[in-house]
Amino acid sequence: MSNRIEEIHARLLDHFGPQHWWPGETPFEIMLGAVLTQNTSWRNVNMVIEALRREGLLSFEALEALPLEVLAEKIRPSGYYNQKAKRLKGLFAAIREESGDLETFFAQNTQTLREKLLAIKGIGPETADSITLYGAGKPVFVVDAYTYRILLRHDLIAEDAGYEEIQDLFLGKLPTDAQLFNEYHALLVRLAKEYCKKTSPLCDGCPLQGV
Repeated sequence: MSNRIEEIHARLLDHFGPQHWWPGETPFEIMLGAVLTQNTSWRNVNMVIEALRREGLLSFEALEALPLEVLAEKIRPSGYYNQKAKRLKGLFAAIREESGDLETFFAQNTQTLREKLLAIKGIGPETADSITLYGAGKPVFVVDAYTYRILLRHDLIAEDAGYEEIQDLFLGKLPTDAQLFNEYHALLVRLAKEYCKKTSPLCDGCPLQGV
């Protein structure tokens, strides 16, 4: 199993090259994007982020100060905007109460940070891990629908495999390295979008053919 996990990474890196992902210029922007991208496309999230940037609102302090209703309207293009506004307000409040500022909050060790994020209403494992890995630069592997689809099709997991089980497959077989986890997850996303599609996958020419 270890060889297959490592082989997949080697093949994808050789085929696609380094991805330098997640899209975002600051830890706050990455954290915001991780919440907004729930149940929507990145195109919609990017529209929100660019609009906030133009208005000078793309900071923890600026969005924290906005009334809930105003925040919801600002993020409307991301969908489920009332729900996401409440999640963001809960996240901002937790950061302020726990650490006072984002930098101190992100300075916590990996497990503590992850647990604090998961305790916030509306922040599930994928969002928490995206924030932990891409925002705080901590070594945790992000599992998403793309990861599940690829591993299932290559008989690396059972159909009923849960988030933690899939995550442990990577954490237990790879060195604990944030940059490695970052690149690996980004490569899986790239593969899923270009070859291992939800319908009509392009198996011919897939870099994982034969794995």
